[in-house]
Amino acid sequence: MTPWCGVIEAFRKFLPVTDQTPIISLCEGNTPLIQATRLAKRICPQADLYLKVEGANPTGSFKDRGMTLAVSKALEKQARAVMCASTGNTSASAAAYGGRAGLPVYVLVPAGKVALGKLAQAMAHGATVIQIEGNFDQALSIVKDVCVEEQFELVNSLNPFRLEGQKTAAMEVCDQLGRSPSYHFLPVGNAGNISAYWKGYKEYRAAGQITQLPKMMGVQAEGAAPIVRGHVIDHPQTMATAIRIGNPASWKLALQAVQESSGTVEMVTDEEILVAYQALAKEEGVFCEPASAASVAGLTKDSQAGRLPEGATVVCTLTGHGLKDPDIAVNISPKTRTVKASRDAVFSLLQI
Repeated sequence: MTPWCGVIEAFRKFLPVTDQTPIISLCEGNTPLIQATRLAKRICPQADLYLKVEGANPTGSFKDRGMTLAVSKALEKQARAVMCASTGNTSASAAAYGGRAGLPVYVLVPAGKVALGKLAQAMAHGATVIQIEGNFDQALSIVKDVCVEEQFELVNSLNPFRLEGQKTAAMEVCDQLGRSPSYHFLPVGNAGNISAYWKGYKEYRAAGQITQLPKMMGVQAEGAAPIVRGHVIDHPQTMATAIRIGNPASWKLALQAVQESSGTVEMVTDEEILVAYQALAKEEGVFCEPASAASVAGLTKDSQAGRLPEGATVVCTLTGHGLKDPDIAVNISPKTRTVKASRDAVFSLLQI
């Protein structure tokens, strides 16, 4: 059996690389597609449900798929450095891949709005992390200006190579299922991922690898739902920090994906996200970050409203690992108990 070699080598014929492209990889991709039978029985009994667990990537999020290609191409064009704005996951991924490539990495994040697990990753990998007194959208505006002036490579999802790499997740889903799903639910923040998946599905069909295309179902947090509401949100609010974005960079591409696939973009409350977040961990053993659970919250909402047909095959992408934002898990879970070191004291707490 040939060892997994990362998404560029695995899907090379679908990607804009040549023999002159230096491949910077951490063997990303090949993430689990888990059938969620217990969860499906409760939230969508009429459908087969699968979870695409992108938290299994090297830095714990789907961003690695795009970053391997973006940083490889940055090295190919001899960029001086790479730079990004981030709500957390992009910064962690850029720092890791930039470090592996030997390129300086500069990251702008909103002060006090990035989960500690993600901030720690960027710092550990050696990135220069700059916190701004503002939100993600302001950070991205600054980064775009700096990259033009300094000839740094912008590695946010505005970089077309990011989406090229991220489309491989859709191709993997088809390979793992043996077909395309009927519906694919994804969290939507900066909106690059839903655009990338749609591109991947279309290219796989054009190559004869699948015969049908799924409906693309985007899910935003209620307090950060500019696409659903149809206007920019100046001060987006949600505890799901990874999708706390008020002016998505790939807004038009996301709408195109939804419209072409006859899908939708909807919004869910923070409470609905947390319910899905806890259910994934308790019922399926999958610990994801809160933003990831938005996909399952959206599925639950649609199923309860009768919008999911009998016999549908559904995939929900879980974009990042739960350890990215451990504070949420600790804060909403029952508190631990301390007792004397005796059998009787311990036994008194057992629910048997």
